[in-house]
Amino acid sequence: MKNIQISERLFFALLKYHLLEADEVLPEIKKGLEEKLEAMVRRELYTKYKTAPTEEEREKARQEYLEKVGMHRDFRW
Repeated sequence: MKNIQISERLFFALLKYHLLEADEVLPEIKKGLEEKLEAMVRRELYTKYKTAPTEEEREKARQEYLEKVGMHRDFRW
């Protein structure tokens, strides 16, 4: 199991929600967790691109990564 780092802001929002039962921080928690998940997916695609065993798999992972980060097709090589 890997460790995952989150921002201090998200950590305190999670504390407020769970320990103080402050429901007003739910949108902030949701946004922070969605951003973290997107970053994890991008990192996984980048790692797959760099470590793929074949050229075809490497190119497929590279294209998926570029799609995920939002790079326009005209700027790709």
